[in-house]
Amino acid sequence: MSPILAGVLQLLALIAALALAYRPLGDYMARVYSSTKHLRVEKWIYKAVGANPNAEMRWPAYLRGVLAFSAVSVLFLYLLQRVQGSLPGSLGFSSIDPDQAFNTAASFVSNTNWQSYYGEQAMGHVVQTGGLAVQNFVSAAVGIAVAVALVRGFARSRTGELGNFWADLVRGTVRILIPISVIGAIVLVACGAIQNFAGIHEVGQLTGGSPQWNGGAVASQEAIKEVGTNGGGYFNANSAHPFENPNAFSNLFEIFLILLIPFALTRTFGKMVGSIKQGYAILATMATIWLGFTALMMWTEFHHGGPAFDVAGGAMEGKETRFGVGGSSIFAVATTLTSTGAVNSFHSSFTGFGGGITLLGMQLGEIAPGGTGSGLYGMLIMAIIAVFIAGLMVGRTPEYLGKKIGTREIKLAACYILITPALVLCFTAAAMALPTPVNSLTNSGAHGFSEILYAYTSAGNNNGSAFAGLNADTQWFNTTLGLAMLLGRFLPMVFVLALAGSLAEQKPVPETAGTLRTNKPLFTGLLVGTILIITGLTYFPALALGPLAEGLAS
Repeated sequence: MSPILAGVLQLLALIAALALAYRPLGDYMARVYSSTKHLRVEKWIYKAVGANPNAEMRWPAYLRGVLAFSAVSVLFLYLLQRVQGSLPGSLGFSSIDPDQAFNTAASFVSNTNWQSYYGEQAMGHVVQTGGLAVQNFVSAAVGIAVAVALVRGFARSRTGELGNFWADLVRGTVRILIPISVIGAIVLVACGAIQNFAGIHEVGQLTGGSPQWNGGAVASQEAIKEVGTNGGGYFNANSAHPFENPNAFSNLFEIFLILLIPFALTRTFGKMVGSIKQGYAILATMATIWLGFTALMMWTEFHHGGPAFDVAGGAMEGKETRFGVGGSSIFAVATTLTSTGAVNSFHSSFTGFGGGITLLGMQLGEIAPGGTGSGLYGMLIMAIIAVFIAGLMVGRTPEYLGKKIGTREIKLAACYILITPALVLCFTAAAMALPTPVNSLTNSGAHGFSEILYAYTSAGNNNGSAFAGLNADTQWFNTTLGLAMLLGRFLPMVFVLALAGSLAEQKPVPETAGTLRTNKPLFTGLLVGTILIITGLTYFPALALGPLAEGLAS
């Protein structure tokens, strides 16, 4: 079987699996967030934190819950790393330095999972399971909660109430993320991923010494790492490591886990607003971009540029032979079009255009299908921008799902789409202009610029993957990337929740003959075009200096 055919068959199998899971999971999540009943374990949690799950919240109160919970999470995870050397199960590792502890705490709480450390050489069992893995669950649940709050803003009228943050957080964790992760971990263990609390031990004999690895609860952390679109690996090699991702089947299964919830949330959206077709329109937009990027990535990486590519069947530098070009390309697109950031190959070793595709995927805002929750609310913001543009073209006040998109709504949407590019480009410019940060580069020219652009794009968009040639374990990068992650996660949430509150207060507008049909293919095309044009205008100059220049020169 040719490598190209194998890659296409993997893609078809993935699409079939996602299609089978789409309706039941989407409907189930709609029931979870619409239910008025609480499980016994949920009641225990509410009692422990002193929350009243039945109290409705307006958007400022909902936002305070998000920010307060996340602030406490950052502080807890930071302190846990700083005292690691005194904890049992530390495997002899010392406490983490202050700047790296801040970076890691900001990273995992913001659902970015950027790692400037070697997991197997820095983090013991307590920090890995009691700190990082816990944040993998709750940071993903926070993203879904904010998305659900925005959906309620569209679904409700004449009220500013968006639900209860604590109820949404707990339900997302207990009823959705934990059950899927348990099943996922069992499958990964069956595939060969490890799951233990073993200490450091030798693995085989190699010329020049004996490699040593520590064990860990890898399969369970790997499952939520993908399901929650987190991406932080137990080992430095991430999903390229055989303990995390043993074979071609586990690789395809992990891609399935990455895409599962973000795609299914479009069905949840349709059910909660009372129009399944609206959910299908958002799904079609996400799927169009995802399939387009995947096809383009596979073409660039399979493109034969010489005898070495002919022999290898594609650009195999930096890729695992057990996954090949097809499995690596599909994984790379899935992880950068979501906020996952997990890698099964080195993105820095992709072709110039291939690396540019991973960059552009993040710069779209990771909305196709995006992260758990963040993908859906990011796409809905872009839908608001699209109907606004359509309204300008016909001279009509724009409407979306029966809600008028007025001055307040469009200002909030505009702030949302501007804040992340501003963070990315300003931090990148500062790093290139100052004398110290560029010392972390291992490459010069266009590729060196791409390393820094990729780092801040990944941090600002809460992705977490990297061009591995950059030494990011410095005070400058640990601090600035940590700030980019926190600001890139929580500032957009402010605008999303404010927009949700504004929409919920409106009176529904009846549909007329002049209303733009947002459940039709025409709107899907308009939305895809809006996303690509806005991103292209924002990032094209930076892309031209980095991956485009590198690709054209090769």
